[in-house]
Amino acid sequence: MKTSIYTLVLSLLLMNCSKKEAIAKAEMKAENPFNTQLNQLIEYAKVTGDDIVDYVNVTIQNANINIDEIKKVSSPTLENTFVAYDDVQNNLGKAGYNSFMLYWASTDSITRAKGLEYSKKLDSVNTVLNSDKALFTQFEKFSNSSDYKKLEGHRKLFVDDIIENFKLSGVNLENEKLDKFKKLKAEISDLTSQFSINMNTANLVLSIDEKGAEGLPEAIKNTYKVSENNYEIPVINATSGPVMSNAKSEQTRKDFYVKFNNRGADKNLTILDSLISKRDQMAKIMGYNSYASYNLVPKMAKNPENVWNFLNDLVSKSKQKALKDVVVLDNARNEDQHINSDKPINPWDIGYYNNQILKSKYQVDSEKLREYFPMNESLKGMMAIYEQLLGLQFKKVENASVWSPDVELYNVFEGDKLKGRFYLDLYPRPNKETWFYGMELANGKSTSQGYQVPVKMLLGNFTKPTETLPSLLSFNELNTLFHEFGHIMEGVSYEGEFGLQQNSKADFAEAMSQMFENWLWNYDVLSSFGKHYKTGEVFPKEIFEKLKNAKNLSSGLSAQSSLRRCIYDMDLYDKYNPKTPFNTDELWKTIDNELGVLPLYVDGTHPQASWIHINTHPVYMYGYLWSEVYAQDMFTVFEKNGLKDQATGIRYRKLILANGSQRDIVDAVNEFLGRPSNNEAYIKGLGLE
Repeated sequence: MKTSIYTLVLSLLLMNCSKKEAIAKAEMKAENPFNTQLNQLIEYAKVTGDDIVDYVNVTIQNANINIDEIKKVSSPTLENTFVAYDDVQNNLGKAGYNSFMLYWASTDSITRAKGLEYSKKLDSVNTVLNSDKALFTQFEKFSNSSDYKKLEGHRKLFVDDIIENFKLSGVNLENEKLDKFKKLKAEISDLTSQFSINMNTANLVLSIDEKGAEGLPEAIKNTYKVSENNYEIPVINATSGPVMSNAKSEQTRKDFYVKFNNRGADKNLTILDSLISKRDQMAKIMGYNSYASYNLVPKMAKNPENVWNFLNDLVSKSKQKALKDVVVLDNARNEDQHINSDKPINPWDIGYYNNQILKSKYQVDSEKLREYFPMNESLKGMMAIYEQLLGLQFKKVENASVWSPDVELYNVFEGDKLKGRFYLDLYPRPNKETWFYGMELANGKSTSQGYQVPVKMLLGNFTKPTETLPSLLSFNELNTLFHEFGHIMEGVSYEGEFGLQQNSKADFAEAMSQMFENWLWNYDVLSSFGKHYKTGEVFPKEIFEKLKNAKNLSSGLSAQSSLRRCIYDMDLYDKYNPKTPFNTDELWKTIDNELGVLPLYVDGTHPQASWIHINTHPVYMYGYLWSEVYAQDMFTVFEKNGLKDQATGIRYRKLILANGSQRDIVDAVNEFLGRPSNNEAYIKGLGLE
């Protein structure tokens, strides 16, 4: 259906416009907020669903015309084929980014609906475009020319990556297989969208009385109190940590856990089964044994064997520490409940007893820590650190036109030069995407009018401030903030010639954010902004040292829990057999048995139904651990030169953050390190003794 829409749009254009010049002048309505000049701000507060329709349709019309021009070129060159294609993708990309962002974040239901509908329409157009045989023929002509042989550096990689992407998009398939490939891709797009909608609109609530609320932070109780001694707590990411770590009632913890791990389950289990099957079919059409084999081709890991070797090695290294961690938790549970049981700790009790151990053994109260990290002050402090380290300046745009009153906009400068922009959308709202992301809104790129600066958006779901309390961050949430802001810095630091080279390899993408998490483990950094929200008291050094001593509490179990998800993801997409499809619930049990540490699956729950990664980012989870190896190795340079050494920070920005895919990332990392990369810092940091 989507392919026919694409064809119909192009046909109507060609029928209604007899002159090439007339076609090229397709424009949005003058009053459309997306009708902007280079680097002009979009007035998001004025965007309607109709504006998205107009914006996307005009963008597609002009893309069709420009692609047709590329296909008519008699002598393909870098400029008239690949650079022209980059221009097309830049415009389609901006339309897609903005449509999808508004689907995830807009406060208006019609805008969200049109954002979804038209981001899917753009996906359909790209599916057709990336397998266009006539267009690919032009690319191949240039790649066989003497001019191609003269290309070096980022320009050669630019051409090679585009050609590889076309091949992975089925351009060399026979027509019948290509049609099936496109159909599967469109169906997958529909399914992933529906999965996200089901997850984000689950709207589950935990209803408890005063006894059930015992131990919960006052901020949670005050926010969700509905009557005397009664509370209704939404089952979302923002409330998960406070409830699961603090509720004294095991029944409260269990009820929340079960609800949290059943979000979207009534519909998404069936959708997930279809996604796994269709992705497998798509890979088989392309000639690969599994979807993982197909998906990993453009990534650093290259193939499933390398991923499995990496994961299995870490499973082995972390198991003994994980087993010790379980004993510590079991003992804490037994002591608290005055029992002598050898029964393994329940999954819904892990966060609670970890927190109790933090309090009793390390004298660290996670909820008390929040009082030192109000969001506004933490944001300012974090930004000051990033500014100083990377040689950038962030300037808030006052009275910015945004899609929600919660949203803020900042311009990023290097001296007087505008380098980029970022939006902050930090708090949960009804129907908003529930996870944490750094999202693109525009890529950096050279254009005929000047340089298009990159634009990013941090989508968060931190605890929202109330009339009596500011948003207070736990240490884990502060870590998340530093991590996600690292993605923002990666985006706005890009300064490449081509928009299509903005992003790095997918399994390196987290490294650039993970590295910045290390700054939180330096007292001078943390105390520079960590101040009590009431008294202004600086975060005490004594508490910091206790927090540091507790850093590796349950590190083995945490590593095994992460590996459990990595293995689940890889099993779904590398070991799928259509003759005996997975029972996606039973798979959790199988993996728990194989790991042999702790049975974490709870009957009657379906955590896979609200797990965004296996929906929209399959074969991705291993990348968090893969990236961590590089993150910790790169951090050793800052440890040596100083965490506030601007020369090192700017060098890091120029070599790593600004790189995207303009240069082999391993070469770039090795240059930054001054030696070949290794995993020594990573292994040391795990604390898996």
